[in-house]
Amino acid sequence: MLLFFRLWVLSLILTGCSFAIDEPLKSSTHSKGGALAAVIANDASLSVVSGISQNVTVWDLTQNTAKYHWSHQGEGNNLVVSLAIAYDNSYVVTSDREAFGLWNLTTGDPDGFWRIDESNIRDIAVSNQGRGILVGRSNGKVMFFEPKTGRRLEFLGHQEKINSVDLSPNGFYALTGGNDYVAYLWDTRSGQVIYKFTHPSRVTMVALDPEGRYAFTADSQKLARIWDIQTGKEVSRLHYFERQKIFSSARFSKDGKQLLTGSPTRRIDLWDVATGEKLQEWRVAPREGPQPQGAVVYAVGFLNEHSLISESSSGLAEVWPLESNK
Repeated sequence: MLLFFRLWVLSLILTGCSFAIDEPLKSSTHSKGGALAAVIANDASLSVVSGISQNVTVWDLTQNTAKYHWSHQGEGNNLVVSLAIAYDNSYVVTSDREAFGLWNLTTGDPDGFWRIDESNIRDIAVSNQGRGILVGRSNGKVMFFEPKTGRRLEFLGHQEKINSVDLSPNGFYALTGGNDYVAYLWDTRSGQVIYKFTHPSRVTMVALDPEGRYAFTADSQKLARIWDIQTGKEVSRLHYFERQKIFSSARFSKDGKQLLTGSPTRRIDLWDVATGEKLQEWRVAPREGPQPQGAVVYAVGFLNEHSLISESSSGLAEVWPLESNK
């Protein structure tokens, strides 16, 4: 019995098992019946949720009240599967697989809609004041578009389908990852590659630190890296023991010391940027149903030094305790 206990403890250590928090401090329904997509503003003051049974809703997270209700393409079923908020909370971009729209967060009105005929939209991003929109597509092309000037630049560095894109707040730098095992940091003014980050499998998630310090890239197997974008050198690799770990969201803390990630398996994890070590773990509520349901963590954000917030496919916004002094 003692030997069994020792082996059990050793197994927990080797597998990196930890006790995930699954009781939130607060839970609010933001989309009855679940959500197709969600995004949280960098300062966690707003979120935008694309509902399964309703249209797109902008939520004031400080008051937990609905600010706007949007219909992406008029009447009919809501098909918005990609969302992005500008770093300065000025604009939101919404997208289904065929078209994207730009919305003014001050007035709640749309500034325009644009259709992509060549291939499906895979992911989107938007810069401050809505000056630039980044569109990753299934044909491997990435388009940078300036709505006010009409300028378009197509980045052709990728050879296969794009999975994830991000844009610096000023719109000058794009981070894109695809099925060709590569993530590129490139200049949207010239289309020139700044750094090439390679992986052993398809790149499924990328994220930029809005303060211009780091980039996060993760693949479909078990390699997730944090890079110094001033030097192009690797800072750390996230330490986990799963044979396969997919990320569905990522957010750097304001001080750049921590990285918050979400996954399609209900998990939220907090990581130390310098070492890649996991600091804390949470599990969001699953979708309600007659059978056991999962949940995709679409968005995560730091509310303050004591708490964080998530939006998931369960349609819930959940607030979680964050240990200080980590």
